[in-house]
Amino acid sequence: MTLTDSTQQHQAPTYGNWRRPRSPGLGRLGLGGTIALFSGLILVIIGMAINFVIGLVFGLVVAVFMAPLWVRDRWGRNGYEAMAEQVGWVRQRRSKRHLYVAGPLSRTPVTKCALPGLAARLEASEAHDAHGRPFVVLHHPRPGHVSTVMECSPSGDALVDPDDIDQWVAGWGAWLAGLAHEAGVVGAQVSVETAPDTGVRLRQSVESRLSPNAPELASATMREVIATYPGGSPSTTCRVAITWTRARANARRRTVDDMAVEIGSRLPELCTGLAIAGAGAARPMSLGELSAAIRVAYDPEVATVVDEAGGAGLVDWDDAGPVSAEERRGAYLHDGATSVSWVMGEAPRGAVRSSILRRLLAPHREIARKRVTLLYRPHSPGDAAQIVDNDVVDAMFQATQRKVTRARDSLVVRAAAKAAEEEALGAGLVRFGMIVTATMPGLDADAVNRCVSVVEHLGLASRVRLRRAWRSQATTFTAGLPLGLVLPAHLALPGDWRERV
Repeated sequence: MTLTDSTQQHQAPTYGNWRRPRSPGLGRLGLGGTIALFSGLILVIIGMAINFVIGLVFGLVVAVFMAPLWVRDRWGRNGYEAMAEQVGWVRQRRSKRHLYVAGPLSRTPVTKCALPGLAARLEASEAHDAHGRPFVVLHHPRPGHVSTVMECSPSGDALVDPDDIDQWVAGWGAWLAGLAHEAGVVGAQVSVETAPDTGVRLRQSVESRLSPNAPELASATMREVIATYPGGSPSTTCRVAITWTRARANARRRTVDDMAVEIGSRLPELCTGLAIAGAGAARPMSLGELSAAIRVAYDPEVATVVDEAGGAGLVDWDDAGPVSAEERRGAYLHDGATSVSWVMGEAPRGAVRSSILRRLLAPHREIARKRVTLLYRPHSPGDAAQIVDNDVVDAMFQATQRKVTRARDSLVVRAAAKAAEEEALGAGLVRFGMIVTATMPGLDADAVNRCVSVVEHLGLASRVRLRRAWRSQATTFTAGLPLGLVLPAHLALPGDWRERV
């Protein structure tokens, strides 16, 4: 008889096999660049047939045109994308669109402080779910999206059995995969924010439970806890936003009221799924609660006032934005605070553990407020099958372009084949990104520089390559808020076309 050792160490599973989407094409050109190259070669051949000098001139023009498409930086952007970003920034500065002033000093007759930028057209209302709880309904008119936001209370992984953590991760993966089967879901957003604890909630909770007949020593001890415990202690808030599209196949768009009814019927099940994934007690946020949270993000100084008022009902949606804001090349100034935002330039390479983002998500004494937002775009089962099959073909095509196959090309082919195999077995396909925003009170340049250094170090510790959002700080700051924005839908050229080209 063989005895098993009950003290065997827990073998933590690893995760990975994510790939950056690539369009088919020759080398670094992609599909659009390859089409442009062959079109240029045809012009050169025609010019050669007419006259050698004309063909030579055409060849020179094609070479000058193709050079920016071939040259790419470490983030994968070609020369034209870099030039377009620089030109857009110069035009924005000249037209003063990098400045925002609301309230009585604004140029408009409206005295409200509405949200700026991408969120300026957001329409907010409130409805009730199947359990009678109020929830916010955010309508994005341009892409025709409707979003709602839920607040979670995760307990963290401290003193938690590793097997339970593995179950949470599996539940989170199942929850994300289940979004692909939700009719009309086009995006999801998870925002984890750490900030100094104001101590208001603790004081209100303790004072409401103090008995007037309690011993003097017990009362003094509890009052000392109220006075000393919040000092330097952080608070962590987790919010999840889900976005649906109003579009239907071969039919007119659904109305916002119809979407609110449909979302309200689905919210209880979605909240239950988040609880299984380790998010704790999940509940929908009301319009007043979300308005207060957005107002605090723009003006951290009002956090104490908002907590004392209980959050809901204090701030109207039309007053959730900043009074004044200025976008600079590498920072965003708003209501006396300075924010710096980053985007994920590259996901962690290789296999990772479930605790890979722990240091990036944890509070840090050098950062007053930090918000890490994960953006997800689930694909329907039909689209997922086509995407992974195309990825396998594209990876094999890229690997066969060279006479000597590189080890990296072989790994890419195997990763694409593994993804196709997992999708065939029922796994979901989700595209993801990340936005990190750090906010410091005041305009102290030294404090901001220390904050930037700390965040970039935390990104390296989590094996995530963060790219500072140069010349797009205001947009990135807004996209990191729990508003359910699906960024590719707000581009002039749709995101799907940009990825194909």
